[in-house]
This record gives sequence, structure tokens and C-alpha cells, in this order.
Amino acid sequence: MINDPNYKRAYVISGIAVVIVLAYVIRLFYLQVIDQSTANQAESNALVKQTIYPSRGLIYDRNGELLVFNQPIYEVTMVVRDMGKQFDTIAFCNCLNISIEDFEARMVEIKDTKKNRGYSSWTPQVFMNQLKKEDIAALQESLYLFPGIHLQKRTLRDYTYCSAAHVLGSVGEVNQSDMDRDDYYGRGDYAGRDGLEKTYEKQLRGEKGVEVLMRDARGRIQGSYQDGKQDKPAKAGTDLQITIDIQLQMLAEELLTNKLGSAVAIEPKTGEILALVSTPAWDPKVLVGKERSANYNALLKDPNRPLYNRATQAMYPPGSTFKTIMTLVCMHQKSLTVNTVYPCSGKESKPIPCTHHHGSTITLENAIEQSCNPYFWCAFRDLLQKDGYGKDNADFRKRYESWRNDVMSFGLGQKFQDTDIGDQSAGSIPSLALYDKLYGKTGWKAVTIRSLSIGQGELLVTPLQLANQAAIIANDGYYITPHLNKNDSMLSHIHKVDIEKPYFDILKNGMRRVMIYGTGRHVAIDSLHMAGKTGTAQNPHGNDHAVFIGMAPVEDPQIVVAVVVETSGYGATWAAPVASMMMEQYLTGEVKRKNMKREYINKVVPNAGVKKQ
Repeated sequence: MINDPNYKRAYVISGIAVVIVLAYVIRLFYLQVIDQSTANQAESNALVKQTIYPSRGLIYDRNGELLVFNQPIYEVTMVVRDMGKQFDTIAFCNCLNISIEDFEARMVEIKDTKKNRGYSSWTPQVFMNQLKKEDIAALQESLYLFPGIHLQKRTLRDYTYCSAAHVLGSVGEVNQSDMDRDDYYGRGDYAGRDGLEKTYEKQLRGEKGVEVLMRDARGRIQGSYQDGKQDKPAKAGTDLQITIDIQLQMLAEELLTNKLGSAVAIEPKTGEILALVSTPAWDPKVLVGKERSANYNALLKDPNRPLYNRATQAMYPPGSTFKTIMTLVCMHQKSLTVNTVYPCSGKESKPIPCTHHHGSTITLENAIEQSCNPYFWCAFRDLLQKDGYGKDNADFRKRYESWRNDVMSFGLGQKFQDTDIGDQSAGSIPSLALYDKLYGKTGWKAVTIRSLSIGQGELLVTPLQLANQAAIIANDGYYITPHLNKNDSMLSHIHKVDIEKPYFDILKNGMRRVMIYGTGRHVAIDSLHMAGKTGTAQNPHGNDHAVFIGMAPVEDPQIVVAVVVETSGYGATWAAPVASMMMEQYLTGEVKRKNMKREYINKVVPNAGVKKQ
């Protein structure tokens, strides 16, 4: 038997059989336990995972007025593998009122894995989106005729008011970079593109759900898998209440119709922004739906630059409104008192002329009331030269740096970092380095930078910073970071200015006199105890800008307002009326000066070149 050749052959054959069986067992173990791709493919062939999209959170104003809500829309999705060779393309196109060419072009785009990286013939792909109920009515009735075709319910934004577009922002379709950055998003999803919609995107968007459906052997949907045990319901986005008073917002927008400008109102004790207006603006409804892209491009090309948020991004010289800060800083640094007097020769004054004759000498509160340029130049000069210039201007430079630091403590020359406000500009409070570059280390003196004393020269501020400056004055030396989320208490975000309270009392007395005897008297309402400061900011590119900051009531301010009207001229004529009517609206619930309101709305800024809205 041992020498039998068939005996050895039996062992060889048995060994080969064992090896083959062992190979199959190892391969089966690998496929079922280690490599899940086959199991996943089998599962995907048997199951369909249908995304359930959440409703986006609603947005309300500070008084509970609904501003942003959702309207239902639909998208047509397809599982390409399920459509089959007998798919009736002509009938399908007729239901959607599209051409065969449109169908073929869309199919090419869907199957292009460079544009649609998530493409799979087994998974739902978006064929058409943003369809209204009437657009899908015919398809809905005949849906059973088109295997692989499904209707998915979604929502689009809608708006109660044609207002606050810059604040609210818009929602648009995500791009590839959005999907790469956040795996929450897929092709055809929407996200906030700007404004509060972008800032609070994760809060507003909610969480997607999923419905797992089961196929039969022919790929037909049979119903829910495991009686819905694997389903996950969508979670609606969280609603957002914002600080804006929509009635105040709409009033300011109406007043600034056909003007280039901005208005910002703040509740000083909380830092809550009551109105944030930039004009021209647009109806937020135009950036919704299929026309969003075309309308956005039209806004982008508009010479009036409506997409530019002047309230937070535009930078202007503050003009005479800066004299409020000059008052406080000079008093704090002991170069000025309430009893300090300086001469003024009116328009003949040098090196800075006054805008008018108001008598001489003049005291501090009179200087604020009359907006006397020579007074504040003299105060600035005496502050910087208090200790002389010193060797290589060392003492002078030290005084300038101290002055600059005090000015920047008012939130100027920098962006607000701890806020939910989007795009901002920092403005500019010129540094030693800038002037050294322009004039050399010892080549500049107080007289060289005299324009700073009256809010001109290299000084630049945003309207938001101006309103916050007014809030600091109203609060006697502190501000809460300006913000837009009503339910996010910012009371811990307090920023104090190192200036003594009595100096604020002196300043506010002067600002009250502005509205009683000075440049603001024509627009004030005595019963509301308004205080303010007008400004006319020189503009190197054209006519002067009109500027105003104010508060009411001065003894316990509930609102502060900053207004800028570009290339219009005097602050008292163009900016102060807007602020006055805004304060009246907020404190009394209406603007009773109907004639004043109507006349201002119809006023046209001369030579401004504003395209009519």
C-alpha cells in the first residue's frame, strides 16, 4: 500500500481540497467581518435612505414680530439605477414642462463626478430643485409611472417685511468648499451666506433626519424598513429673536430712501442694536429662489453698491461729533476744565477757522453748543504741548500716544471682536508710526496734526462705532459690546473707559445745549430731552458728509443714534432730522411730525448721483 502511487495521490488531492476550502473560509470571513463594502453594497441595493430636511429656525424682532419664516418647496430626485431602460423621458419632461435637451443636460451634470463628487447610481440625486407646488402637480399625479423618481419636500425663506436685508442676510445653495468644510452639507443643500443667517447657521439649520425604505427584488420601494426602527426624525432649527425693532428699522430705511447713508440705534444699557440701516438696500425676497443668482449679480453691479453695509464697513471722518471725545480726553488729562476759555475770531481764526461768528471768548459748554473749531484746536494743542516737546519730540510723542490710547478706549480704530455683527471695518486712529513715516520722527508737531482736533485729517470711524461712542457717553463711561441676538446676554461684555463721571455730566450739558440753542434746535422735541452733536465731515471725493450722534432722554438715555448721510452737507440739515425722528418713534411709538417726515423722505441730496431706488 505504501508503494501504491494512488495512495500518495489521495493525500495530495485531500490537501488541495483542504486548501481550497480554507481559502474560501478566509475570504468569506474577510468579506463579512473585516471588509464591510460588500455588505454595505448589498444593503444599499436593498435599502433606500431618504433624507428628511428640517425646517429652518424662524427669526423674530425684539418685540416678537415675525421677520423670517419658511415657505414649502419641492425638489425632484432620482435614483438612476432604478429608472431602467424603459423610462419614459418624454412624458417625464412634459410633466415638468422642460425640454428633452434640458433633461439630457441635467443628466450629464448629475453624472459628472468632478462637479458632483457624491454621485452614485444607487443613491438619490437632485434633478430639479426650488419647485413650487404648482410646478410639481402634474408629476405628483403620475409619479407611479416613473420608477426611480421621488419628490422631496424642502423649505425656502420668506419675509414679512421688505426690510433689514443687511441684518438678516440670505440663504443660498452650498458650494463644494462648504461641503468639504462641513460634512453636514450635501449637493443641493442650503446655508446662510451672509448676515445673521450666516452667523447663526448651525443654530438655525437644525438637524437632518432619515427615512429608511426597503426595496423588493426588482428594486421597487416596498415601504418602511423594520417598521421605521432605523428612521431618524429631523430636528427643526432653533428660532432666533434679535434686538432689532422692526418698526424703527423701517422708519430709518424710509427716511433714507434715495440717499446714500446709514443709521445705527443702540439701547445703551444693554448694547442691543435697535436699528442697523444701510441705504440703498434691497428687498430680502429678491435673494430667494431660482432668481437669486441673477438678482445678486444685479445688486453686485449696481453703482450705488447696495450690498456694501455702510453701517459697519464704511469709514468716514467723524467731523465735529469727535469734539465729544476731545472734551472728555482733554478734561481727563487735565489740560481742560469746564471754566477754560479760548478766543475765537470766527472765520478769520487761524490756523483753523470757525464756521461762523459766535462771540469771544468762549467757554467749554458754549464751545460744544456752537461747535467752535478754534476752541478744540487750542485744547488739543495745549494737551500735546503740556510738557513741551522735549528732546527729539519725546515728551510730545508721549502725550500723543496717551491721547491716542484714550481715544481708542472708546472702541475706535478697531473692530468689535466679541460680537455677532458680521463684516466690519476697523476705522483709523493714526499712530506715531504713520506720522513718522509721513513727516519723520521730529518733523511733525501739534500744528501738523491740528485737523484731528475737529475730527478730520487721518481719523476714520464707522457709523457703528459712532453709535457706540454715543452709548459710552450715555452710560457715563462704559459700553456693552453692540450685538444682535436678543437672547444672548452680553452684560458680562462690559468695556470701561478710564474717564471720571463728572466730565460726562459736563459733556452732556453741552450736548443738551446743542439741541436747545445750537445746531440741533430745529429738530429737537423738548419733552423728550434730546442731547446730541452735529457734524459736517469733509470729504476729499466730493461734497461733505452729514453726521449726527444723539441720545434721549439725556437724564436716563434709552436710545442712542448715529446717522451719516453721504455727500449731503450739514449734519444739522441732513443727519439730525433722521436721528430725531428715530428717537421720537422709539420713545413714543410714532412720529407725530408728519410734515417733517414727509418732507425729509422727499428731499434729494444735491449732486449725489444716487440712482433712484
